[in-house]
Parts: sequence; C-alpha cells; structure tokens
Amino acid sequence: MQESLPSVGSPLFYGVFFVAVLVMLAIDIVALNKKGSHKVSAKEVLGWSLVWIAVSMAFAGWLYWTLAGNPAYGPAVAEDKALEFFTGYVIEKALAVDNIFVFLMIFAFFKVPVEYQRRVLLYGVFGAIVLRALMVGVGAILVSQFAWILYVFGAFLVFTGIKMMMPEKDEQADLADNPILRFVRGHMRVTDELHGEKFFVVKNGLRYATPMFLVLVMIELSDVIFAVDSIPAIFAVTTDPFIVLTSNIFAILGLRAMYFLLADVAERFHLLKYGLAIVLTFIGVKMLIMKFVHIPVAISLSVVFAVLIGSVIASMLLPKKAAAQA
Repeated sequence: MQESLPSVGSPLFYGVFFVAVLVMLAIDIVALNKKGSHKVSAKEVLGWSLVWIAVSMAFAGWLYWTLAGNPAYGPAVAEDKALEFFTGYVIEKALAVDNIFVFLMIFAFFKVPVEYQRRVLLYGVFGAIVLRALMVGVGAILVSQFAWILYVFGAFLVFTGIKMMMPEKDEQADLADNPILRFVRGHMRVTDELHGEKFFVVKNGLRYATPMFLVLVMIELSDVIFAVDSIPAIFAVTTDPFIVLTSNIFAILGLRAMYFLLADVAERFHLLKYGLAIVLTFIGVKMLIMKFVHIPVAISLSVVFAVLIGSVIASMLLPKKAAAQA
C-alpha cells in the first residue's frame, strides 16, 4: 500500500480556496435574489463569464506567486503547478460543453422558460461542487493506494471517447423513459404544470413536487455521469489532489454563465462533440502509455486547444445540414 499522494495543498491553500469559492457563491446568490426571475441578458452572461474566468486565473496567479516564493518549492514547481491547474481547468471547461447540450435537452423536454432556468442551475452547481469534492477525494485515495487504477481510468476514457463518436440516439425519447424519473413520479406527488421557480407547492394541504424538481434531479444526475469522465481526465494531467480539486471546482463555478452564453449557439458547434471525444481518447491513451512515454503537460494542453478550436472552426465551415448530407 502506498502513502497519500504528494500535494502542494496546505491548510492555508485549502482555506484560501474555500473562502474564494464561498465568497463568489454568496455574491452570485445575492445577485440572483436581487434580480429575481428574469431572462438573462447577453451583457449579464458575458460579464459573469469574464468574472469567473478572472477569479480562476487570479487564483492560479496567487498559487504561482506563493509557491515561487516558498523555498520548499521555488519557481520551477510553481510553474508546473500553475500549468497543471490551467490545463485541468481548460479540460473541465471543454467537457462541460457536453453538459450544456444535456441541459438544453432537459429544459426543452420539461418546457422550462428561460427566466426560470437560472435558479435551478444555481442549485445544480451547488450539488456539482459537493459531488466533485467527494469524487476527487475518492479518486485520490484510489490512486494513492492502487497506482494501477490510472490505467483503468485511461481505458475508460478511451472507451468513452470512442463511444461519443458513435451515432446519437433520440435522447428526448430516452429521457421520457428514464428510470429515475419513473421512480420519482411513482413515489412522489408531482404537479402537471410548473409553478414558477418553485420545487415544491402545497395543494389542498398536501405537498407536491413540481416539474422543476424533476429538472433539478435530472441535472444533478447528468453531472454524476459527466463527473465520471472529467475527474479521471484531470488525474491524467496531475495526481496532486489539490490541483485536481481546485481546477475542477473553479471550472464548475462558471458553468451556469457558460450555459447561458452558449445556449443560443450550441447547435452551431455540432462537431464539438467529436472534438471532445478526441480529447478524451487522447487523454486516455496518455494514461495508458505513461509508463513508457511521458507527454509533458504543455503538449497535452496544446493538443486539447488545437482539437477544440479545430472542431469549432470545422462546425462553422461545415454547417449541420451540410454535414448531414456529406
């Protein structure tokens, strides 16, 4: 059995991280309550997206500055850790795009107006943060005790990447028959119509769940599924639990703003899914060959950027209808 994984994480580092997350969430909640239910404007979405990115990069800068000034680490380690953080952040952001396609499908299935989507996504982010923290902890324990689990992660990512390249099923039909939804409807009273942003209402003295609660359940379930991909992917970049956790959570914090930013144009990037599949396959192969070939983090980041940008450009040059006829 091996000892715990080496990490730059210290009580101070974890403290700064959690304080930053809590402060930003508090600001987000205050802003949400102040404006109430409303259709999020492009200006608001762009502003929040830039804020989340700026906060994440500021944290990376603080991490570099603190490590570089610490005699136990120095500039070389500081540069490596900052690059690992940035690479993990980019990978998680990229994989989050797939979440957005699923969110769009869920909202469309339940016919949720745009002005009611922000609150349920906020709760979804809360759940995702808790879930990711637990999964990173479990992943770190598994990797520290069973080094071979990285090869299992790699094989799983290759399998997932190849599966993503296969023809799509009718997800709307699949959602109608989802066993989780059937279970909830079979064990709870659920109204037929939405009641604004409310998850529960009282009718004739009885408490009912609303379709918005079902939306929240499906969003949390989708994040469980996507976390199974994203957590192993970041362990391919670094096995430092602190870097894995912080890069993942900071990327998740901006997920809601990213959703509203891309919701109206997501269909235009129809080939991005295949870019994500290539990224997952590449990361999986990297994990499988790491004992024989070391691929530097900088090269991994370059490949991820190149594939994602290439898939976006290809989507614009080859619109969906043209792609289907080709």
